[in-house]
Amino acid sequence: MLFPSKQTPAGRVALAWTGALVALFALALWSLSVGVSDVSWDTLWSDSDDDMVAQVLMYSRVPRTLALMLAGSAMAVAGLLMQMLARNHFVEPSTMGTVESATLGMLFCMLWAPDLPVFAKMGVSAATAMAGTALFLAVLARIRLRSAWIVPLVGLILAGVIDAGTTFIAYQHDMIQSLRAFSNGDFSVVIEGRYEMLWLSLGMTALACLAADRFTVAGLGESFATNLGLNYKRLVLQGLIVVSVVTACIVVTVGSIPFVGLIIPNVVRLMVGDNVRRSVLWVATAGAALTLVCDLFGRLIIAPYEVPVGTVMGVVGSALFLVILLRRRAKQG
Repeated sequence: MLFPSKQTPAGRVALAWTGALVALFALALWSLSVGVSDVSWDTLWSDSDDDMVAQVLMYSRVPRTLALMLAGSAMAVAGLLMQMLARNHFVEPSTMGTVESATLGMLFCMLWAPDLPVFAKMGVSAATAMAGTALFLAVLARIRLRSAWIVPLVGLILAGVIDAGTTFIAYQHDMIQSLRAFSNGDFSVVIEGRYEMLWLSLGMTALACLAADRFTVAGLGESFATNLGLNYKRLVLQGLIVVSVVTACIVVTVGSIPFVGLIIPNVVRLMVGDNVRRSVLWVATAGAALTLVCDLFGRLIIAPYEVPVGTVMGVVGSALFLVILLRRRAKQG
């Protein structure tokens, strides 16, 4: 026989990857064609002298689609790393104070250094995000008897405290409206020249992929990693840097996108397990796809107006999170 009757595991993986990439490409094309301006592919490829369609695509639609894919994949991978470092499947940057700390850094820049370059603001935001994440891990280290439910509760409490402090400072300086404007994920303002910082998040995601094996070992605990000859504290620091820079890039550029780093790693984990090397590319691809879907839904539900991605993701993500919790409780019962 020229062809085997049963498909090999490698063939099934290749087929799954082909389907995932085709679906992501289809979503990207759909995103390019949705909007207030009527973008017709026939007009784009015609010999007409009117280049308005090409300008809309190149200066608005393409940057927005790229920003959605970069932000979604980076936040999903950041959530995967934090779940490995915290050794808990119910944490992500928006549920442990990282996003709130990055927002606090942005508020500091808006109040006391508004003329700083964008990359300098991102640096300040990344520093405060790293401090907030390190505080979360330090609090966890002091809790001896911790269950799967205690860890996210601690993160939510810490995030609430930081957010309350940020809101109080903004209120004192009459900055509430400005604070809310960039704290909710919104890609409607993304055009050429206003999203390029997200390419830095792609670089950090690539670094996480290269160090996937080490993060897998770090997720097994400090003693296990030390016995294998790895520097556990250095691995944790590397993970904190990746998560903080990714979070700061996204908060500075488009605002907060909740639940991507929580939902996607858990869904992928059900299919491929806890091995970071095997799952990180799936997590990145699924994160980009979910962000595209939520953005399309937000643009279509009340067209020609749109709902911010952060709002749509909050509704969809919370519903999916409840499904995951109930599924886990049913298995334990």
